Amino acid sequence: MHYDEIISWLRETDSGRLDALYAKADETRSRFVGDEVHLRGLIEVSNYCCRSCAYCGLRGGNRDLQRYRLTPEEILEAARAAVSNGYGTVVMQAGEDHGITAGWLADVIHRIKKETGLAVTLSMGERAESDLAEWRHAGADRYLLRFETTDPELYRKIHPAPPGAPSRIALLQKLRQMGYETGSGVMIGIPGQSYETLTRDILAFRELDLDMIGVGPYIPHPATPLGRGLLHSDLREGEQAPATEDMCYRVLALTRIVCPQANIPATTALATINGRSGRELGLQRGANVIMPNVTPLEYRRLYEIYPGKACITESPQHCGTCIRSRIHAIGRTVGTGPGGRVREAVPA
Repeated sequence: MHYDEIISWLRETDSGRLDALYAKADETRSRFVGDEVHLRGLIEVSNYCCRSCAYCGLRGGNRDLQRYRLTPEEILEAARAAVSNGYGTVVMQAGEDHGITAGWLADVIHRIKKETGLAVTLSMGERAESDLAEWRHAGADRYLLRFETTDPELYRKIHPAPPGAPSRIALLQKLRQMGYETGSGVMIGIPGQSYETLTRDILAFRELDLDMIGVGPYIPHPATPLGRGLLHSDLREGEQAPATEDMCYRVLALTRIVCPQANIPATTALATINGRSGRELGLQRGANVIMPNVTPLEYRRLYEIYPGKACITESPQHCGTCIRSRIHAIGRTVGTGPGGRVREAVPA
């Protein structure tokens, strides 16, 4: 699928044609990654962040947010909850928190691998190559680093970087060289994101040969410049990609078709905007991963990237049971094991 086709689908208004797109995405998903839905236990390790991203509630300038950082024992207990629920992976996520030192996290990773055998995915932002190498040596398997947009001007506006900060695209390539499975993604509908930019984002997923791709809606946070309306888009009417549920499904489906072997989640953000069936519709339109939250309950409301996040009050046991029943209800099965990307030759 090429640029003109993708942008045409993003602008499509015929619901019947969109149904055909979703059917093609679902068939592509079934053919290349099968009918299993892989479950990854999400551990929100810390909400400290040194960055000032214009869209994120964890931004360092948010003085109203109570900050926390889990202890190693709290992280290990969350990993054990993932094991007890049959998950094959934990995803350790944090703001860009340099209070998490390389050695501290390496020790935690080593303990998780030794005690549970789980695959470990990290999402810790932009870190020094020496840190990333140490975590890989300790046993980390995957790294998620969202590039958010391929538009350099929009990126600078929403994601101001300190002098000398690495390019996220270049860092993703370094992570691949270190032996990580690499993941990235974008927000859909962030102010200033055009249909053209979003098309280039989808093509960038393929160019980077990503193993994991997360796409979800932009949800405004009131404690951010974007949420307060302080940043404005220069796009003309009709150019802005909308932050709608419908647009999320289109991007998800197109991403599956363009990157047939990738692991693609039905995101928590999608469940947030449609708690009744958002995840199920995501799974039926190209997704094959869900990330149930195993963070200790007392911290979940504090990891507020955006407001109203789904599933912040349910226990890991309740979430596991609920998600399994939803997966079975749409005729899919729950995956076992780490569920990494399987690289096979793609038929012509």
